[in-house]
Amino acid sequence: MIHIENVFLCLLAPMVIGIICLQRPQKRSLFFLMAGTIVCFLSSYINSFFADLYQADVRMTAVEISPVVEECMKILPFLFYWLVFQPKERESRSALVLIALGFATFENVCWLTGNGSNELLSLLIRGFSAGTMHMVAGYMVGIGIFFIWDSPWLYFAGTAGLLSAAITFHGMYNMLISAGGVIEIVGYALPIVVFSVLFILIRPLLGSPSEEDKT
Repeated sequence: MIHIENVFLCLLAPMVIGIICLQRPQKRSLFFLMAGTIVCFLSSYINSFFADLYQADVRMTAVEISPVVEECMKILPFLFYWLVFQPKERESRSALVLIALGFATFENVCWLTGNGSNELLSLLIRGFSAGTMHMVAGYMVGIGIFFIWDSPWLYFAGTAGLLSAAITFHGMYNMLISAGGVIEIVGYALPIVVFSVLFILIRPLLGSPSEEDKT
């Protein structure tokens, strides 16, 4: 039997060594990857707690519990970084992507240890799809925050709305991939299609780094 704690420690150990050895810019990037891994690990315990509390089966946990827990946990390192260090917008966007990548990586490793590694194509589809889903969900919250936080009265309501959108997207993905058949294929394709559309639409709006970002 594979223990998730052992997998977590094995993945985290090289990151800790890297943080000690790397210079500050690379160290910060690795820290966000590690933060994503840590919140994913903690999310597994919180998911299990609520699943036991509500006597939820696997499907109910995946559709109704996991999206809420995981999206709330993913945003916590970003909010801490944003509120404490007041980074530039460009640095914050990178933080969101790296947290989502760390989260998705550990989740994929855990899924791999529980489901085996015999079918390479299925693993690649699942890996790319789940990773993209976490990035899209995290990115939509982060990009939205930069617009709504210009208005103090939108701090709480706007953040809650963005988080609800990410949770809904995450829950929809989990529901589709658990349905089987053609619907499952649509579910795996959904994050990649949404990511492609957002990349085309949002990237021109983000533009090149400003002079403030370059300093």
